[in-house]
Amino acid sequence: MLSDLSFLSFPLPPDVQRLFEAGDFARMERVIARRLQDPRTPGCLASRLRFQLEIAREIPAAYPHTRSQLLAQLQERVQGFTEDELETLRDDGTLDWRYIDGEVFFKDNCISNLFKTRGEYAERAVDPLVRENALRRSAMLNAVISRMKAQGGIRARFELHEEMTVRSDRLAPGETLRIHLPLPVVHAQVASAALLSTSHPAAYIAPEDEPHRTVYFELPYEPGMRVSAELSYEIDARYLKPEAEAVLPEQPTFDTQEQPPHVVFTPYLRALAKEIVGEETNPLQKARRIYDFITTQAVYRFMPPYLTVTNIPEYFASGLRGDCGVQALTFITLCRLCGIPARWQAGLATEPASAGNHDWARFYVAPYGWLFADCSFGGSAYRAGETERWNFYFGNLEPWRLPLCSDFQQEFNPPRRFLRRDPYDNQNGEVETLTRALAREEYDTGCRVVRYEELS
Repeated sequence: MLSDLSFLSFPLPPDVQRLFEAGDFARMERVIARRLQDPRTPGCLASRLRFQLEIAREIPAAYPHTRSQLLAQLQERVQGFTEDELETLRDDGTLDWRYIDGEVFFKDNCISNLFKTRGEYAERAVDPLVRENALRRSAMLNAVISRMKAQGGIRARFELHEEMTVRSDRLAPGETLRIHLPLPVVHAQVASAALLSTSHPAAYIAPEDEPHRTVYFELPYEPGMRVSAELSYEIDARYLKPEAEAVLPEQPTFDTQEQPPHVVFTPYLRALAKEIVGEETNPLQKARRIYDFITTQAVYRFMPPYLTVTNIPEYFASGLRGDCGVQALTFITLCRLCGIPARWQAGLATEPASAGNHDWARFYVAPYGWLFADCSFGGSAYRAGETERWNFYFGNLEPWRLPLCSDFQQEFNPPRRFLRRDPYDNQNGEVETLTRALAREEYDTGCRVVRYEELS
């Protein structure tokens, strides 16, 4: 099964690890090729080595900016930005970087990450819309949360348009494409969903409860072809204020197991969970301590492709940096370590006029059942001094969500033949031919909100 990536927990040979960290990918490929040809190499290690080649191919595109290029961009977009600031932001982990052929390269979206997570730089942005948009979004979230509390929740209906455009000089006209576009999963807060129309005849529509639900197409390639779908869904966002005093003494044990290669109870994560939770025994209070640790002690940072990270929770917990999905998976792992059922949920943050990729977590405490935890949105609220919003995202979500995945690292239906661009999640769709997966530069995806209405 393509979804079985448990071999990522296996160590790399020391020389391969050194070459990867130095960004000497050409030599690393040669060394791996020799190891794969060596009959003494165990089969399980061979799987790990082959995947390392996939990881290395993603790095240069994710880290395109040299130091001089990034400095020039920052000085153009931030008033009075200095070289010393760049070095400080690099050292404190705000500007993500890595070595490629011995030279430092920076993450493609590290400037937008700087504006997102450091208010003092948003204030210094040359473009006034940077700060204005952040304030507008904060006010919108505060307003919808206030209405949820007053009404006990909000029920809403969305209509969205999603599309994939394929343009590649490596594809021959007429070559078969296997395309999956995401669809809402009907569970949890999603009351109903419908596929309204498609640009091309669908070969298969996955069941509503499929964990990574998609509409599937098999189509002959045409240069610049665009495949799209119109969909709708209703979401029932209830407001709940769980109290520790009401928690039942007997709690369930489902969804508390490991899920390699990422939800793994490593020695470090065991020690960290014990340090965070201490002597607390109430599961709601334990989950809150984990939420508080992630939202107050760590910093949001955009990530390289997830397939380049071999243990996502340890990556976050050791560096205290990561995006929404990394924070969600760390919350899930730490909860499970403490005996609290926890699961993944992901899709889009669908505000009334916009849509963007987002991940969050669910956790179970009796008698309340499944609750939500959005560490990313909660951490943003905490950094902004918005205590009420910070507290809201422990237990609740606003209605501006489109859940596309109800679990982490699941197969498509029908299954893919080749490794997905994102083997853990599905927010934008995937495409392959009969002989290979398409590279990231061969296709684009997009989604927009067509209509939003709140229901009585």
